[in-house]
Amino acid sequence: MHPMRSKSTTSLPLCAAAVAAHAAIGSTSLTPVSSFAKPSAPLKARVDCDAGHTVELVALDRDAKEIARASVSAGEVDLLALLPAIAAPAQALRVQLIVDGTAQAAPLLVTPLHGRPTIRLTNAMRADGKTPYTRVIGWGDRLLDESNAEYQKLKLAWPSADPAPCSGLRLTLDEDVVFQTTAGDIHIRMRPDEAPSTARNFVELARSGFYDGTPFHRIVPFDREGRPFVIQGGDPTGTGDGGPGYDIMLEPSSLAHDFGVISIARNDWPDSGGSQFFFCLSKEGTARLDGQYCAFGEATAGADTILKIADVEIADIATGKPKQLHFVTTAKVVPALAWTPGVGRADTRVTIPSRTTTPNATTTVDDR
Repeated sequence: MHPMRSKSTTSLPLCAAAVAAHAAIGSTSLTPVSSFAKPSAPLKARVDCDAGHTVELVALDRDAKEIARASVSAGEVDLLALLPAIAAPAQALRVQLIVDGTAQAAPLLVTPLHGRPTIRLTNAMRADGKTPYTRVIGWGDRLLDESNAEYQKLKLAWPSADPAPCSGLRLTLDEDVVFQTTAGDIHIRMRPDEAPSTARNFVELARSGFYDGTPFHRIVPFDREGRPFVIQGGDPTGTGDGGPGYDIMLEPSSLAHDFGVISIARNDWPDSGGSQFFFCLSKEGTARLDGQYCAFGEATAGADTILKIADVEIADIATGKPKQLHFVTTAKVVPALAWTPGVGRADTRVTIPSRTTTPNATTTVDDR
């Protein structure tokens, strides 16, 4: 299966910092009571905070822009009554607890339960001019590349898009995943605003222990043009053909593939992803995957770990199988960092450190 399947002043690791944020002011927390609300039904959460503090809930969009704000007291609250502006979000948003003017604890995720837009496909040929593949060219009534004259002609023949109503709202705690690997740790921030179902699937697999002991079975340090490409894992069998026993639908994520971004691996058919994932090694090498693969998260720590996993000798050029495997020893689900209105999280996606390796016959493998 191919990809074609902030530290504190005390230098706490990110996962520890996320946990510490929950205990910053006494027993401060914001937790879901409802897990799901049908349209117009209450969406309940519980606020816990010591007396004597000014407590607010703030709704934030994907860019940390404030949508609504309300004062609250400790106890059970209906988020839709307090923050009616969140009733019909286009994408997942966050409700952040603010205590005495400071963001505290992980926010809650409010995710609209939309049906997937109709996927638009065509047959295409890879750069070698020999290998056919299925290409995603649009979603619903929207072309991914409006400048492509051939695709514009195909669009004229599209049948009407299927309806994609919102069936309600899901309420969950915002959570990250930390991979403890044989090469070091990778802290992964989810992007449910881009790919809610894919991000949720990944978190639940991590929570269940599915990824524990799984190898990074496919390493493509460089593509055919010498551009850093991907490292791939998530297959318990280590063969590239394994998965969780089910497939998930491709989502129309607009998160660009770049160094540190994590995306779902799949076979040629768009809805063939499951548990396998890949980390991108560069924007230059993976930009062509945009729109074709579902990016659902990004590493906020562990750049050196990603590069260490990529820096191995390849045993099989055709499959990218390394001579020495690195493993995810344990995958942990941890509370996400708090979101400051207008700012967002205290961490950012990793950037690529300076590289000294150059592509050669043993590192340039099949990058399809």
